Amino acid sequence: GGISDFTKAIEINPNYAKAYNNRGYAKDALKDYYGAISDYTKAIEINPNYALGFANRGSSKESMGDMQGACNDWQKASYLGDEEAAKWVGNQC
Repeated sequence: GGISDFTKAIEINPNYAKAYNNRGYAKDALKDYYGAISDYTKAIEINPNYALGFANRGSSKESMGDMQGACNDWQKASYLGDEEAAKWVGNQC
C-alpha cells in the first residue's frame, strides 16, 4: 500500500522529492532495486542537495553489487552532511 500512497502523492505534487525517496525505499524493501534507484534519482533531480536520496540510492546500488556506484553516492551524501553515509564510506569504500 505504501507504494500506491507515495505514487498518489507524486501525482498531486510531481516535485515532492521526499515522496520519490520514500517510494524508492518501499521498492528497495521489495528488492525492486532498479525501481528504487529510478525513484531516488528523480528525488535527487528535484533536490540536488538531498543527502538521504544519495545515501539510499547508494544502498540500492550496493544491493545490486555496484560498490563503485554505491561509494560514489555515499561520498556525495557524506559531503552533504549524512553522517551514516560517511561511516559507510569509511567502512566499505
